[in-house]
Amino acid sequence: MQEDQADPAARECALELEAHPYRIQQIRRIVSAQLRYWRLDPLIDAAATGISELLANVHRHAVPDKRCAVKLTLAVDRLTVAVADHDPRLPHPQPVEPTATTGRGLAMVEAMSDGWGTDLLPQETGKVVWFVLRTPMAVPTLVPLKAAVLPVERTAPERIAVAAAVA
Repeated sequence: MQEDQADPAARECALELEAHPYRIQQIRRIVSAQLRYWRLDPLIDAAATGISELLANVHRHAVPDKRCAVKLTLAVDRLTVAVADHDPRLPHPQPVEPTATTGRGLAMVEAMSDGWGTDLLPQETGKVVWFVLRTPMAVPTLVPLKAAVLPVERTAPERIAVAAAVA
């Protein structure tokens, strides 16, 4: 985790992983624990559901590999959750038949978040898929927790910069 220089209340948590089903459950638990630490219990269900859907998409669709990075960025009024992988193909919500058992992940992310989007990484070396959840109130300043998180540098105030974690 790294404290943001422009916004003293901002906090980050970044993790690298291979998007396999057993790892997705571990990441859900880590995200839940981090949000409890940040005193954002009301966001746990939405964040865990959204991260599960994004990681499941990496597991099902990403090529050439399943390596990815997850980054949580907490600002005073919002939590941004981002997943970066090495596949430059951008996801798009698709129409789904009512009886289909898959294909609703992005629609779920869109429905439960306050916004979502995608960004290509430089030289089309991959992409970042992200979503934003509004925080229920201003987040109090906490002492940084350094265990179990990897520092990641930000390249721009509003841009999700997890490219370094998957490079």
